[in-house]
Amino acid sequence: MKKFFKILLWVIIGILFVGTFVFLYRNSRPEETVYATVKPKTGNIERNTVLTGKIEPRDEIDIKPQISGIITEINVQPGDMVRKGDIIAKIKVIPEASALSSAQSRIESAQIALDDARSKYERNKTLYDKKIISKEEFETSETTFHQAERELDAARDAYAIVREGVSKYNASESNTLVRATIDGLILDVPVKVGSSVIQANTFNDGTTVATIADMNNLIFKGKVDETEVGQLAVGMPMTITIGALPHLHPTAVIEYIAPKGTEENGANTFEIKAALAVESASELRSGYSANATVTISKNDGVLTVPEGIVTFSGDSTFVYVLTDSVNGQQFERRPITVGNSDGINIEVISGVDSTAILRGDIIKHN
Repeated sequence: MKKFFKILLWVIIGILFVGTFVFLYRNSRPEETVYATVKPKTGNIERNTVLTGKIEPRDEIDIKPQISGIITEINVQPGDMVRKGDIIAKIKVIPEASALSSAQSRIESAQIALDDARSKYERNKTLYDKKIISKEEFETSETTFHQAERELDAARDAYAIVREGVSKYNASESNTLVRATIDGLILDVPVKVGSSVIQANTFNDGTTVATIADMNNLIFKGKVDETEVGQLAVGMPMTITIGALPHLHPTAVIEYIAPKGTEENGANTFEIKAALAVESASELRSGYSANATVTISKNDGVLTVPEGIVTFSGDSTFVYVLTDSVNGQQFERRPITVGNSDGINIEVISGVDSTAILRGDIIKHN
């Protein structure tokens, strides 16, 4: 029995010795790194820039009253389509006491003048019939009488306009009727029945009764960084992406690039406007946030490699080309000339061809 335990002890010691030797041997071997390899391939390089902005109508009109007063009727609501001349709202005039008094005084003065002119006319008519005065003198009194009648009518009409805002001669064009000035969609009605409104004048912009826009004439308005604005030009196409409508991708064409930048958060940006194609904007609404993608440059059928395998050193670029795979992977650092990049792949102008095998990412360490 003792002999058995003695043999077992020596076996265990032998196993420990061999294991230690193998462990030390493996750790003493140089580490070998295995790389994935890639080959250049022919493809397309497209460089894009993305602008952030929103969708807006080209023409957005604020409709303001031509007279001050109280809203008594509103005939539209946001989302309604209107034609030029449609009545949007009606206003009840609240006349000023001084203007009303002045208009009343004008009526009284016109009435006095009319009574005097009528008296002279009737007297001269009697004298003319008796051949006492000349025809010329009679006609003068007749003309004065008719002028006094018209002045009284004008004074009464002016009084009606001050008091009610309506002229008896042109009630359909009354200042109390607020009308649409363009064809379009009602975007907003910021007043309610009973709201006081003020007409626009030198000292006041006036109260906006409604906002109308032509939704068949939309633009994309966005910002571009100063580092990229020089690569954009009027007439360049863009594709619009709208977060609220992921299925819709309207197209647009740049029509305006601001000549002067504005500073935002320490960076200079320039305003960009682009006209949206009418057929691609039927589902759009004013104020949608949007991104516009513009293709700055595009190269088709060029030699490309993944940008991640390219080493940049100052103004130079390098790749590692496989020279031997029999005795372990051996690579040669080789300079190349690169062109455009799309952020994933980069164009290779010279330095390697499509037969080269290039070093990629590390697969494992042996």
